[in-house]
Amino acid sequence: MRNVDFSPLYRSTVGFDRLFNLLDTVGQPEQAPTYPPYNIERTGENDYQITMAVAGFGENELSIEAHANVLTVRGEKAEEEADDGREYLYRGIAKRAFERRFQLADHMEVRGASLKNGILHVALLRNIPEAMKPRRIAIETRDGDQTRMIAADVGKNSEKTAA
Repeated sequence: MRNVDFSPLYRSTVGFDRLFNLLDTVGQPEQAPTYPPYNIERTGENDYQITMAVAGFGENELSIEAHANVLTVRGEKAEEEADDGREYLYRGIAKRAFERRFQLADHMEVRGASLKNGILHVALLRNIPEAMKPRRIAIETRDGDQTRMIAADVGKNSEKTAA
């Protein structure tokens, strides 16, 4: 029996309403991208935040786009001039471009983004329209009506009227 790891689903969704729709689009967990690392946080009842570690990228090298319930964050490093007289003995700081996509739940809005000390924060808000929110319906009682009790017999249902 093979165990299936659903952790990529939980890591790349915000709002969690579209979980079953994502089952068709999930690849193998071993093939899930890991760069750049990120967190998804719930900061309030309807507030979420995606935090990404994008050290070395400036504001002009990052782009954020939201379209059709998909939030896309791209980073592309500008080419350095090779004529600066440096010779790298070891190069461990990645300068690779990346594209990270997040599946958003319905009615999620991007409120803004900020970059500070190599950490990108994307603020999200779940804004459900009033027409779609559940509403409480009051139950009226009328004094002149009789209350009916329904009792179940083994063979048949019978109605009794209570005064």
